[in-house]
Amino acid sequence: MPIAADGSSVNAFARDLDHPRWLYVLPNGDVLVAESNAPEREEENSGIRAWIMGLVMGRAGAATPSPDRITLLRDQDGDGVAEMRTVFLENLHSPFGMDLRNGELYVANTDTVLRFDYHDGETRIEDMGARVAELPAGPRNHHWTKNILLSPDGTKLYATVGSNSNVAENGMAEEEGRAAIWEIDFTTGEKRLFATGLRNPNGLAWEPVTGQLWTTVNERDELGSDLVPDYMTSVRDGGFYGWPYSYYGEHVDTRVTPPRPDLVESALVPDYALGPHTASLGLAFAPAGNLGGFADGAYIGQHGSWNRNPPSGYKVIFVPFVNGMPSGPALDILTGFLNDDGDAQGRPVGVVFAKDGSLLVADDVGNAVWRVTVDARQ
Repeated sequence: MPIAADGSSVNAFARDLDHPRWLYVLPNGDVLVAESNAPEREEENSGIRAWIMGLVMGRAGAATPSPDRITLLRDQDGDGVAEMRTVFLENLHSPFGMDLRNGELYVANTDTVLRFDYHDGETRIEDMGARVAELPAGPRNHHWTKNILLSPDGTKLYATVGSNSNVAENGMAEEEGRAAIWEIDFTTGEKRLFATGLRNPNGLAWEPVTGQLWTTVNERDELGSDLVPDYMTSVRDGGFYGWPYSYYGEHVDTRVTPPRPDLVESALVPDYALGPHTASLGLAFAPAGNLGGFADGAYIGQHGSWNRNPPSGYKVIFVPFVNGMPSGPALDILTGFLNDDGDAQGRPVGVVFAKDGSLLVADDVGNAVWRVTVDARQ
């Protein structure tokens, strides 16, 4: 069991899942779980570097085949535990992000966004889905997770696409359309780059006070244990955030050639650092008064480092907000995912608020969905 912060409790909403990565709560309270992992990438499975990476990631609990399905969980009696579990969608391709609009469920595979007809309360979808938009993937597909989020008015869909490398070591041609957030317009059918230079964006959420789009981003590796901090940031339409040429504004990464001082000069500084190599993925803004009475703020699932000494991340944190911006240091909400030897017993990924106001956390190594609530005495 992970450890909940003082004044709160944690229980297993569901156990014995198969690499649960991302969560979505349907209007009736049913919880969708994307059970997923990286697709096979033959060219990245050979060589000394790949062998070492495989050993380290295995110790971190990150090396398992992809189940390629979405499972539905239902808490039928309201006791905080899902008694019902069904395979909701299967035969997908490394699925991740999900969202719902007017009876249409959107699912982001690693290479495409699909649309399925959904009727309230149904527990399985049989059809293969309609293709909405292709997403950059290909044989290498280094950062495979693709998240999606509808605009508040439902006219647009935003999709995250991570880079195809650490720092463009395979050439910029392989980064076409990547390290970016895409905007898909349902009215025109057009797709455009909304923001770029984001090495590996994952979490997407609308900040409730300002209505601004925010994302969590995993920054680059191999600059040591303390560089570069992952971050969350508001996302500006047309904004460039530095990757691969620089980080945190104009801090140039000299490994990238040829340099682009013109782009470095325009690079935006992210709003809030989340620590080096924390692999901050999940992002959910809290309804007012949730979990300990915090007025406003963001909950973030930190998957944890696979290449840092000492390890970082491996927890769920809360960042307080005032007037739509971060206002103080992060607070630990859920910890205890590492044992005394530093081995991963769990790795939090997606975070979402259930219909009853509890916080649900997908743990793809513990193979569970954890449920965090405020103690009754609070």
